[in-house]
Amino acid sequence: MRTMDEIKKLFSQHDYIMRTAELRASKIYYEDIQKLLNDGVIEKVKQGYYHLLDEDNISEICIINRLFPDAVICMNTALFYYGYNDRTPFEWHLAVDKDISKYRIKIDYPFVKVYFFEASLLNLGAVVGSIDSNNVNIYDRDRTICDCLRYMGKMDKEIFYKAVQGYVKDPKKNIPNLMKYAKQLRVSKKVKDLIGVWL
Repeated sequence: MRTMDEIKKLFSQHDYIMRTAELRASKIYYEDIQKLLNDGVIEKVKQGYYHLLDEDNISEICIINRLFPDAVICMNTALFYYGYNDRTPFEWHLAVDKDISKYRIKIDYPFVKVYFFEASLLNLGAVVGSIDSNNVNIYDRDRTICDCLRYMGKMDKEIFYKAVQGYVKDPKKNIPNLMKYAKQLRVSKKVKDLIGVWL
């Protein structure tokens, strides 16, 4: 069995998430994995994936990036990122390709809420942001608001109205982008009815 420092170094080389096959390749076998789990050194994220429980408190976003490199942060998580929502979301909201294997999204930790999009719409309005010093794929302000309009029936009303007000007051909003996205996402009428009155 490797020393704790060796285990930490090994996990750090894999963004703190390792698959069973990667552990085996590093000569850490089933019995070792069980011991590390029982000792609280690692935690199972999903079948075949483990992450290091480090005192440095590795950010959840490292795990999200490793498990979902093709996902885009959206909805409530994006609203919080842009300051349109002051409630810290207890789950990560992610946009993924509708054809993704459903097995991939079955994870025990961190908590995720998934939205499925056509491949042609998945990267519409996606930009690179930074959370806990990690680069992330996230929808820009304008796409985020279009998604809120699209899913407004499923959103907390208070969060929805705060988001709209936050967007309207935001000097960084881009109305031409908003209208372009709204057309592609088929929410043009909602944009005119619910946001147009404030602009």
